[in-house]
Amino acid sequence: MSKMTPIQLSQVKIKDAFWSPWQNLVKDSIIPYQWDALNDRIPGAEPSRTVKNFEIAAGRSNGKHYGMVFQDSDLYKWMETVAYTLHMQKNDKWEEIMDEVIQLIEEAQEENGYLNTYFSVNHPDKKWTNLKDDHELYCIGHLIEAAVAYYEATGKDQIIQIVNKAIEHITEVIGEDQGKLAGYPGHPEIELALMKLYRITGKEAYISLCKFFIEERGRRTPHHFFDEETKKRGEKPENDYSYYQAHLPIREQRTAEGHSVRATYLYSGMVDLASELEDEELLEVCRALWENTVNKRMYVTGGIGSSAHQERFTVDYDLPNDRAYTETCASVALIMWAHRMVQIEADSNYTDVLERALYNGALSGIALDGKSYFYVNPLEVWPHTTNCRHDMNSVKTIRQPWFGCACCPPNIARLLASLGQYIYSVNHKELYVHLYISGETEFMMDGELIKIAQQSNYPWEGNINFRIDLKKPTPFTLAIRIPGWCKECKLFINGEEYPVEKVKGYAKVHKEWHPGDEVTLSLDMPVETVRSHPAVRENAGKVALQRGPIVYCLEEIDNGANLQDIQLDSKQSFSVDFDASLLNGVMVVKGTGFKTDTEKIQDQLYTTAQSAFIEKELTAIPYYAWSNRGENEMLVWIREK
Repeated sequence: MSKMTPIQLSQVKIKDAFWSPWQNLVKDSIIPYQWDALNDRIPGAEPSRTVKNFEIAAGRSNGKHYGMVFQDSDLYKWMETVAYTLHMQKNDKWEEIMDEVIQLIEEAQEENGYLNTYFSVNHPDKKWTNLKDDHELYCIGHLIEAAVAYYEATGKDQIIQIVNKAIEHITEVIGEDQGKLAGYPGHPEIELALMKLYRITGKEAYISLCKFFIEERGRRTPHHFFDEETKKRGEKPENDYSYYQAHLPIREQRTAEGHSVRATYLYSGMVDLASELEDEELLEVCRALWENTVNKRMYVTGGIGSSAHQERFTVDYDLPNDRAYTETCASVALIMWAHRMVQIEADSNYTDVLERALYNGALSGIALDGKSYFYVNPLEVWPHTTNCRHDMNSVKTIRQPWFGCACCPPNIARLLASLGQYIYSVNHKELYVHLYISGETEFMMDGELIKIAQQSNYPWEGNINFRIDLKKPTPFTLAIRIPGWCKECKLFINGEEYPVEKVKGYAKVHKEWHPGDEVTLSLDMPVETVRSHPAVRENAGKVALQRGPIVYCLEEIDNGANLQDIQLDSKQSFSVDFDASLLNGVMVVKGTGFKTDTEKIQDQLYTTAQSAFIEKELTAIPYYAWSNRGENEMLVWIREK
């Protein structure tokens, strides 16, 4: 395995026309908004009471725990977001609030290290009795991620001591020794978190615990752990544990099954473990799961998890549009998984999916003002039916201010805040550019400090410039991703064209670089018509529009009602224009479509008369920006004429 490591967040400064406003929104609006939500100060939003739960557990207040069994994790993900923003810019106010929250968490932690407000307050007698459903390990996983992020941003270790104490307690209760629970979490997350903690502490106990959780999952020797645990509670075991990715031992799994967020968190931890242990067999399992996910179970937007029932994967090519579940958290987790895969082997197939999910499936989960959210991200919405059919009640036509199950809002926030760590990777002789996001980075190569400034108007334009700043001439390889959607590209070094030689989707330039060298990548970015595999029945005879990494959609506000009636001549040419006044500034795609001439049909439900069509100008906007102008229809897949 030829591994590389991401350039750390503290070494990357984003100064980008597209992404900087989002990151500023996180700092200036989303963090305070979500802090208010966690403290129940948002009028009309579902109550959270997350902070209140910790106050009760800490003995500062009286009452009962409110909300989900995993309510603690909402606070932890918010904390992780704050920590990432402190890498970008020091903020005394939020650092002080973080320290106060950490003190509150320490007070809520029990003497033996146990930490979960739901059980400490409501059910102290039921701790560790239901690893399958009760999210105790999941919550600690998110606390670990917040702890690592805050420690790296500030150097303060109080929160690290809290998680160390929590894990010491876990290892006293769970493990392979006689008398311990030989179990694992029903909702994976702690696995990838343990690997993060291992990297900053070097404690072998953490990687050992991660390995234990992964290797035990799905084993039936001598008995399936979830069967035994369920029987102890006097309940009937389930017939199928695929929802929890526990239907088979990990090394025997080849298809993405069950709850999509659980699955992709698990796969992320598996990649981390395989990388650290150089376990090629486990990595092959990760590759097989990846291929099944992205080639047979992923939407064109990078959304995954097609079914509202159990928020899960179903079967190959089952990708309905109007009932697409495609949870925001699932796209975030897919990005995390893709990012880990590309560190193992530099293949643009991973970063192409990462980019697709980033600009489409994840970003659609948050409103342009950062104050409302989608949990579910369908690819087709008709409010006329969506608002009245009980089998579509998971689909919302407008974003919500908060949720009783509020995992998605802080998840998209922490992704936006941590975006810098996804752009570059480095090994001892190569710098990889995965994403085109303007800004600056610095890294060490053979003992030399090298700085790279990236500048572009991506994703709206395809010209990307890199300027290299170093003290003395230094040889290394600059590997720049050529996106899979790009059919034609050119590469220039100091103004002279350089032959593009792609290695697994990366153009590699090995030379001795000099101070002030410039590299320019020019990507052709026409409007493309995308078609599905014929087995995706819902998309038969339909096309989607994509330009660069952006998937487009039609909205009723631009194109009139009954979008399903529109037909598109996909052989036509399209015009593109940037509209700075629309949706915070977007590139708009326009073309010609055809709609039924309703004036020539009678008001009959069915008729034998042949339909007549009239031409109509069509306007498509980026999918991520839909539903920011009120409730209306939306459509990604358009009938092809």
